[in-house]
Amino acid sequence: MTMHLKKADSQMHKAPSQKNKKNTRGSKKTFRKPAGDKHPVIFWCKECNVPLIKAECGSCGGDVLEVKLSGTGDIRFCSPYEREVLGDLLLSEYGCDPIGLHMVLLNKIPGDDKTDEVIVDGLKVGVLLYDMYRMAHRFEPSEIGAQLLHALIDSKTVVLKKAGAHLNGKKVKAGFLESFSVDIKKGDPVIVVSGKLVGSGIALCDSDEMGRTEGPVVRVRKVMGDSMALNAKVSSMDDVVNANLPHLRQIGKNAMNTIKGIANQKEYRNLPVHVSFSGGKDSLVVLDLTLSALKNRDVSAFFLNTGIEFPETVDFVHEYCEKRGIELTEAKAGNAFWDNVESFGPPAKDFRWCCKVCKLAPAGSVIDRCTQDGGVCLTIDGKRRYESFSRANIAASEKNPFVPDQLNIFPIRDWRAIEVWLYIHWRGLEYNPLYDRGFERVGCYLCPAELSAEYERLREIHPDMYERWNDYLLKWARSRGLSDEYVKHGLWRWKELPPKMVILAKELGIDTEQVSVDEDFAIVLTSGFSPCREGGYTVEANVSGVLLSEAAAVMNILGATVFSEDLGMLLVRTGADSVKFFSSGSLKVTAGSEGDARELLKRTAEQLMRVNKCTECGICLKVCPVNAITLGSEKGKLYISDECIRCGRCTEACVVLKYSDRLLSDVLDLSSKATRSSFE
Repeated sequence: MTMHLKKADSQMHKAPSQKNKKNTRGSKKTFRKPAGDKHPVIFWCKECNVPLIKAECGSCGGDVLEVKLSGTGDIRFCSPYEREVLGDLLLSEYGCDPIGLHMVLLNKIPGDDKTDEVIVDGLKVGVLLYDMYRMAHRFEPSEIGAQLLHALIDSKTVVLKKAGAHLNGKKVKAGFLESFSVDIKKGDPVIVVSGKLVGSGIALCDSDEMGRTEGPVVRVRKVMGDSMALNAKVSSMDDVVNANLPHLRQIGKNAMNTIKGIANQKEYRNLPVHVSFSGGKDSLVVLDLTLSALKNRDVSAFFLNTGIEFPETVDFVHEYCEKRGIELTEAKAGNAFWDNVESFGPPAKDFRWCCKVCKLAPAGSVIDRCTQDGGVCLTIDGKRRYESFSRANIAASEKNPFVPDQLNIFPIRDWRAIEVWLYIHWRGLEYNPLYDRGFERVGCYLCPAELSAEYERLREIHPDMYERWNDYLLKWARSRGLSDEYVKHGLWRWKELPPKMVILAKELGIDTEQVSVDEDFAIVLTSGFSPCREGGYTVEANVSGVLLSEAAAVMNILGATVFSEDLGMLLVRTGADSVKFFSSGSLKVTAGSEGDARELLKRTAEQLMRVNKCTECGICLKVCPVNAITLGSEKGKLYISDECIRCGRCTEACVVLKYSDRLLSDVLDLSSKATRSSFE
């Protein structure tokens, strides 16, 4: 299709023209963003028809447009699979694909699941999303996309009787319709035409009802009168790389300087360097940068195999390093995930116990070997601040709080996804084939951070892996009185559902209330908080799932302990407060005030749960400053000696206690009215 760009998108601003300026030596073209404009942006060269990271085309130096982006602006190139999905939707819904061979960019924006702005030739033509109600992809054209489609087809179209200047956001009744196509279903995105105005809307009923109903039949999103068209030039990836080459060289140089600036410091210059190579795009770029920056250093790749990786990822990591003669160290978590999932339940976005069990524990064992002669383990990591809010403030380097002997360096922390991909294409790097098959991320295949759209791809590509995980989820949900729809719509991915998922569940009629489940570990309160005759407050409970000897092995962390196996009693004193635990499972907590009693009960419950659910991952061993912890000895699975200084570091690092608030809510019986208020 050969259309010319007639007018810039209203969401685009023209950068200062360089056409009449001479390119003299030492001159520098600059672009100034409007004061107070904090929107992320990308630029577009009109002449070359390519996206630009900076407001200057490295190929022609011509006119540049600014495109404001929604969300964080972590824009990327559309993958072959995503392009296929988009094309199929356009053909099935509208009977044509006006985008043709033009390059497509996707910009992640907020949504229920996978949701991306679709940008073509610098124009926002619509949104490609995964519909959590239909569990299928959908394309919603913008007013610009509607214009491109309207120039070619008359399907999915509603024509209004007269033009109106204030249609945007309005609902239109049947009486205002002049005509409409017969292929419209309720909820469909539609093209809205009103005189010379063309835009997008949503159908509020089927086409066979539009002539009969008295209520509104379509909601107009936005219409516009300017005629929009695509650029006649179809650019290639080589064109994009060449236009951005000056910027790529600069950010590559900056990243290598970050690596060299830290790795060559006097205290680190003689240490081996490991690149954390996950098989993903970011770690691939960091590996290439590190090998270029530290040509005379001992650089190896470190792959943490969680045991729940995609087979494509495992193969890619090994093959990539083998082809290039890169030393590869692989730490394997083995069956750690499946060994612990029955105890913890499925991981969730707000309950990622799997990361510590499957990542930190095996990583720590490798780092121990690297630092056995003292010093630290230098690790170059590909984390970027655009990936998530939790990574927004990444420093150039930082110590791992759970693995103190590891120093992480983050050379591409400020890069956006498009810069990562441009670097990969510039350097001609092979990358994980999963990116071309519809996966935006290539981590663990059952990660709760996976989108439902990606789980659907897992089902198609690896049905056996999908079935094993889905069968577990269905069994887990049914045991808690939850429906299969709860699993189907991905609600298991949160311990506490966010508002958008609560709305989704309500509209789909999915019950989200779980029935209580008998666990091997439980604490049932048998009395409320009440004053003692001797002073202070006391509360009593019954504990199951923890032996007295197991409790005695860890309670040094709370205070001085006295354990009498003959009497079947454990006494813990923390100042003037005390905890008594009996072989029968009875627990009594006494403190000076009701608030102190509540806090001491909570701390006691945490440590008892820690004993019951300990995975022996070894993270607590590494953070203990006095070596007071042992695992798997004759003293028990977890043992804290009298050397404990009660600093609390092992509590902060423990995977169980990191999510104690969520886990305790599953095991504490709050049915007693007297005790309910104490934990709410």
